[in-house]
Amino acid sequence: MAEGGEQAGTLRRSVRYRLLVIALVPMLVVLPLLLAIGIHRWNARFDAVTIAKVNDDLTIARQYFSRILENTGSRLVAVSESERFRQLLRQGADARKTFPLYLDATGRQGGFDFLYVVDDDGTVVTSGREDLARAPRWDWPVIVSALAGQARTGIDVFAGSELAAISPQLAERARIDIVPTAGNAAPDGMVETRGLVLQSAAPLLLPGGRRGALVGGILLNRNLAFVDAINDLIFHGAASAEGRQGTTTLFLDDIRISTNVRLFGERRAIGTRVSQEVRNAVLDEGRTWLDSAFVVNDWYVSAYEPILDSGGRRVGMLYAGFLEAPFLEAKEETWLTIAAAFLIAVAATVPLFLRWARGIFKPLERMTRTIARVDGGDLAARTGPVENRDEIGLVASELDRLLDGIQARDAELRLWNAQLSEKAEQRTLELRDTAERLETTTRQLVMSEKLAAIGEITAGVAHEINNPIAVMQGNLEIIRDLMGPAAEEARTEFRLIDQQMHRITEIVTKLLQFAKPQEYARLAEEYDPAGVIADTLPLVQHLLRKTMIAVEREDRATRFVQMNRTELQQVLVNLVVNAIHAMPEGGRLGLRTFDSGSGVAIEVSDTGEGMTAEVAARIFDPFFTTKAREGTGLGLSISRMLMAQHGGSIAVRSQRGEGTTFTLWLPASDDAF
Repeated sequence: MAEGGEQAGTLRRSVRYRLLVIALVPMLVVLPLLLAIGIHRWNARFDAVTIAKVNDDLTIARQYFSRILENTGSRLVAVSESERFRQLLRQGADARKTFPLYLDATGRQGGFDFLYVVDDDGTVVTSGREDLARAPRWDWPVIVSALAGQARTGIDVFAGSELAAISPQLAERARIDIVPTAGNAAPDGMVETRGLVLQSAAPLLLPGGRRGALVGGILLNRNLAFVDAINDLIFHGAASAEGRQGTTTLFLDDIRISTNVRLFGERRAIGTRVSQEVRNAVLDEGRTWLDSAFVVNDWYVSAYEPILDSGGRRVGMLYAGFLEAPFLEAKEETWLTIAAAFLIAVAATVPLFLRWARGIFKPLERMTRTIARVDGGDLAARTGPVENRDEIGLVASELDRLLDGIQARDAELRLWNAQLSEKAEQRTLELRDTAERLETTTRQLVMSEKLAAIGEITAGVAHEINNPIAVMQGNLEIIRDLMGPAAEEARTEFRLIDQQMHRITEIVTKLLQFAKPQEYARLAEEYDPAGVIADTLPLVQHLLRKTMIAVEREDRATRFVQMNRTELQQVLVNLVVNAIHAMPEGGRLGLRTFDSGSGVAIEVSDTGEGMTAEVAARIFDPFFTTKAREGTGLGLSISRMLMAQHGGSIAVRSQRGEGTTFTLWLPASDDAF
């Protein structure tokens, strides 16, 4: 009895151990791993947000800097266009004393460190300083643009001598001693004498018609109001409510010439240099720096971008950033809070979880495996009998019952789906066949309606023409009788008139045949197709004379054709006229006859621009035309009808850019010539 109890205890300890492992692995392994991944992603997102924020700060600084450039240019143009300025400019020598005073006062009022007027050879006409006789440099792109008539504003780097030529005070203000820092050491005694100048120029027309320019500039070295205004715009002061200290800096090359970064106490870090890594990225490679950087004496989340002068060269940098330490402290505090919360959660939930797991883990695992197999497609999977007859056991039994129903419904649905698919396919084929028949019937009805209307109109026109023709024929006979023997002198003219009136009569007859073909009998005769072409060309000769079209003929047919001669001539006239219209700039008109199988072929070709496949497929449709208002769209449709009535056919071969060829085919008579 003691041995059996010991084995049962060992078994219980073994089950308990397995449950303990199962309970603790999710809590102590999976959850920490998920927390680590989440913290890592949050940390990356946090860093991305700080970089995005500093990038936004840099964008604001850049926009403010650009706005300063625009406002400076606008103020200078306003001065150049003011009535007082123009009046002083027209007075010339009379305003020798007044003009400098006006420029000095205007410059102070507009925030300019210097203002002067220069002509197109670099001579200073007048300035706010009487000792400035010649511009230090007048080949700046800004001044050159103004002398060419276009106002322009830009950033330029002035040498110390150039600043001294304008004002010794400006040269002294631009002078900056280089300060070594922990991030970038500098040799003792190094001095920066250059100045970063916001320079603007507006075009002028000087007395005598010479071109000139009003030039003004603002020295940005030690211009603390400029960077403080940007810093206040971005950060609303030196520090935010979260203790985030924001800074803004303007660089000449890699030297801070205007900044609110503190070196120590209230002393600003003017004269310190940027780190070599940032310099290489921004000034040498022209990239925007968005990352952490060591600034003077601490780490900042920093954004640097290059400043370009008026010639497009990288001469400095614009910087915006804030201390990184507060954000690192916030991240560390967050990590510690998450770790503490995790430990508390583990201590509170692991015992409770182990207590519940004993009765529910095994049946739930079986049901989970069953559901996974069903999800993978095995609808025959079942949980089977469960030892416990509690709620978990009932759920397992109900799951098996539901799976039985699902399997049966799935079989029924598969059968119905197969039947529906078969019926849908049949209905689709029936609908497609019906739609095709409906479309064919619709096209036939439309064509019948249009041809019927044209037939009625044609019949009316033909009858109306017959009346004046009859009157003209009668009057012609009266004229012959009145002229008597003198009519022989105009015999040729009378014969031509008779022929043309006879031709009109035949045309009217053909119109009536087209309008009411059942009332006329078809007359056909045998003839050489080359003769029809020869008779057709004079009818279109007046159109050919207006163009640079060369007619090329090739008659190789050896058999006669049998078709109404006038109708064939009508078809040829229509094709030749279309070919002439297709070659407005000139080309070659080809007319060929040759034997083809049991008949004779007549080709009418041109070297025009040709047709697309879409157009070629529709040209025989009634009322389809590419001539806009010049055509009716019936010529080719009637031509095909005439050819078909005599057992012939008409086909087209065309390619865009290579011309068009129409081929008429008629069955040959038994005779040959």
